[in-house]
Amino acid sequence: MPAAESPTAAAPRRRRARRLASGALAVFALLLAGPIVTLLSGRVAAGTDWRTATHRSAGIAPDPATTHEAVVQVYAGRAFGWRGAFADHTWLAAKPAGAAAYTRYEVIGWYAGGDRSVVAVSDRRAPDAEWYGNPPRLVRELRGHAAERVIARLPEAIAAYGYPNTYRAWPGPNSNTFVAHLGRALPELRLALPPTAIGKDFLPLDRMLGPTPSHTGVQFSVYGLFGVSAGIEEGLEVNLLGLVTGVDVANPALKLPGFGRVPGDG
Repeated sequence: MPAAESPTAAAPRRRRARRLASGALAVFALLLAGPIVTLLSGRVAAGTDWRTATHRSAGIAPDPATTHEAVVQVYAGRAFGWRGAFADHTWLAAKPAGAAAYTRYEVIGWYAGGDRSVVAVSDRRAPDAEWYGNPPRLVRELRGHAAERVIARLPEAIAAYGYPNTYRAWPGPNSNTFVAHLGRALPELRLALPPTAIGKDFLPLDRMLGPTPSHTGVQFSVYGLFGVSAGIEEGLEVNLLGLVTGVDVANPALKLPGFGRVPGDG
């Protein structure tokens, strides 16, 4: 029978375990600090009733009546309710040359369940509408021939989305997973999504290494829960539990959970 370990010999291991636990708690607290401050600051319409929340146009998208050329825009708006302290909802809007209206392409979680696709393609809502009271931010824009090339390939890219009947707010697949997929399928977009677009890094376990959504770098991701990415458009990002921390060198900014880009994000 092995001899019992002496208290003196066990003490170093207990100290290491306590240090590891303290470190893990500190990291967790730092990850949550940004979302908590964002929620308390009132930057998110957290108390909004979905039945009365506004979806007004922000006046960002060019008016089709006076803009003949093709336009492609990607928007981000804080997610509905308290989730907006952590994450954005993103979508793509497109108008072919000469078209009288924009079409929005997005994944909507309310549609999950049954046989209905979560991918919504509609011209009923303004391309730059508020997302349940939260104002949109323009993330990317293409016009003219560049926009026409993207619009021509949109149907194929949407059809290739791997989760048309699945939605999980965390860690994905969700609305940001869909828009990130469009970025990867359409490299000419050079689409770098906000760090608060939780779900953009969701990759299946059989494909944990691939291009960033902008196609200007490489990312490694384990089911959207842990990963690292580096790219010209994205900069350097570390994803832990879906929350992204990083730095953008090309367009100088820090990337912090809850806050997004600092400076330069909403």
